[in-house]
Parts: sequence; structure tokens; C-alpha cells
Amino acid sequence: MTPLEKGRYLAFQAKTDAEIEMCQRLRYACFGLSDASGVDRDAYDALCQHVVILDQSRQSPVASFRIMFLESAQDIDQSYTAQFYNLDALRAFSGPLLEIGRLCIDASCKDPDVLRLIWAMVTKFVDDKNIALLFGCASFQGTNPSTYLDAFLAMRQKYLAPKQWRPLEKSDRIFRFPKGIDQKPNVKGAVFSMPPLLQTYLLMGGWVSDHAVIDAELNTMHVFTGVEISRIPPQRKRLLRALT
Repeated sequence: MTPLEKGRYLAFQAKTDAEIEMCQRLRYACFGLSDASGVDRDAYDALCQHVVILDQSRQSPVASFRIMFLESAQDIDQSYTAQFYNLDALRAFSGPLLEIGRLCIDASCKDPDVLRLIWAMVTKFVDDKNIALLFGCASFQGTNPSTYLDAFLAMRQKYLAPKQWRPLEKSDRIFRFPKGIDQKPNVKGAVFSMPPLLQTYLLMGGWVSDHAVIDAELNTMHVFTGVEISRIPPQRKRLLRALT
């Protein structure tokens, strides 16, 4: 994967053990973990490619994520996301898939160029591998659903996955989105409370599960999110490719 540069930031694939550990240490800090290891590491790391965004002025990482390439939807149970959602419906999806996971951005970094570089790197991989579906878990900080009721209500009313692809429940700890059709979410509040990754997914025509999974270990709640590449608006595709 060819590196990309914007301003003082450099995005590249982490290949050496030291570069991958740099990603894991950033994840540990961003996720607020407290064990003695100082790294966020799991068995899926060895199955994924890792991307890091480096602040060249400080020679320190400000963002990272990992990607898992699946040549066929028949292999979707190999993904990290499949631990938490029943993805049997997606086995019928045609074309290669790409899972995006463990995306994190240093809380002190507010520069929008970082998120732009993240999506530019994803777009390069999508184009190179002819990806048909992007998917992953988009995480909300904390485990109290009431904090994000507007967001969950808005997602149920506007962004649910098509029935033929919709993930089913699998985890023991879930929060089902409110069903009340008479309830109107505070749209501004809903968007404001969504993580940047999820906002971008939805702007690209993405869709979500009808429930959130509560992850006490990472102190988050996450929703399954999918983006069919063929349904991304042409103007949005042009913007995503602008940096590649």
C-alpha cells in the first residue's frame, strides 16, 4: 500500500513488529485500557493489515486502524465483527469484503486532515481490491444507552440495514433501538453524538444493525455498519479519491 501525505501527516502500512506495536500502544491509550501491558493486542492483529497516521512534526502516531480482506462473503465468520453479530444473511453478498477495525484517533488531535487520510487509505484499498462491501463496528464511548438515545432513534428511523442483509442478534449484552415511530429524534444532537467513523459511513449511504452491542471490556457500545460501494454517491466517491 503506497503511503499518502497531507500537510504534516503521513499515512502508511505498518509492517514491522515495531510499527504494529506503535498502533497497539496508540489503541491502548485511546481506548483507556488499564491493564499493565500498555498495548491493545488480540488474535485478529495477525490476520489484518495495519495502517498508521504519523505526525511527522513530532514523529508520533495520531491515528491507526486495521483492515481484514475477505475475498468472499462466505468467509465473513472469520471477521472480528462476527463475534458479536449473526451475519448469516451477508453470506449471500456478492464480491470481496473489507472489514475496518480498531480505528482510533488521538483525542488531542483535532485536525480534519487525519480523518481525510484515513479514508484516502481505505479508498485506495477498495479500488485496488475491487471491494464490494465495507463493514465493521462503529463504537460509541461508554455503556449507557440513554446517552445516545437520539442517535439510536435516528438510526432506526433512517439508516437500518436492508432486510436481506440485516445482522441479527448474537451477543448477550445488547440494546435494541427504540421502535416508537412517533418519537422524533433531536437530529442535531443525534449527529453530534455519533463517532466520526459512523458519520462518514452514513454520508456514504451506509446502514446499521437494529441494536447496539455493549462491550464492557472497552467501555463502549458498538453498532454493525455496512457500506455498499456501488451505492456511494458519485460526488462522495470523487471526494474520497481526491487524495489517492
